[in-house]
Amino acid sequence: MTNGAEFRGVITDWGGVLTTPILHTVQAWIEADGIDWDRYRTVMRTWVTDAYGPNGTRNPIHALERGECSDTEFEQALAAELLRVDGGSVLAAGLLQRMFAASVEIPAMYDLIRAVRAAGLRTALLSNSWGATGYPRADFPTLFDAVVISSECGMRKPEAEIFRHAADLLGLRPEQCIFIDDIEANITAAQACGMTGVHHVEAAQTAAALEDLLGIPLGETGPPEPG
Repeated sequence: MTNGAEFRGVITDWGGVLTTPILHTVQAWIEADGIDWDRYRTVMRTWVTDAYGPNGTRNPIHALERGECSDTEFEQALAAELLRVDGGSVLAAGLLQRMFAASVEIPAMYDLIRAVRAAGLRTALLSNSWGATGYPRADFPTLFDAVVISSECGMRKPEAEIFRHAADLLGLRPEQCIFIDDIEANITAAQACGMTGVHHVEAAQTAAALEDLLGIPLGETGPPEPG
């Protein structure tokens, strides 16, 4: 319990929380496609800073995550900014699929969310989408009571509206929700809406944080995460 509200829901991010870290996934793609790492970092540092910083300007990440551009349009925009180490151009078609091909679900985090649900709390997914077709939706009914994917609702983290929307779908107030994410800007935004944030680094640490907040045991978190 915090701020006088009893926790009744847990809302979690997808990529980098229920999957292997995004950086590991991206690095595997960079190596497989022969992308110039320095060029990628330069481009994405600017785009991500704008997308998640308080004073950022709009860029293709905003459009992709809000569903304002297609996956194909984003792939073309990003490929045009990148270089291969051999000097060649980067193939745009299928870029997002290749970028996340090395992403692997973390069984310990799946087990943790199911344990939270079994304890009587409501659960939701709240994810900024980089290609909505990449989600393993067949798994969702056993994990979540509600699913919020940015490109499908026209909102994105760290916008306040999307956090309130996720809580509303659970029939809860933000103050009754714990939010898990691997990006600090999203945690800060959720807390500004009244939620309690858990900054995810790895499964055991997140499980311990939830147990402390909820005051209940949530079981074993399984073997170490890959990567």
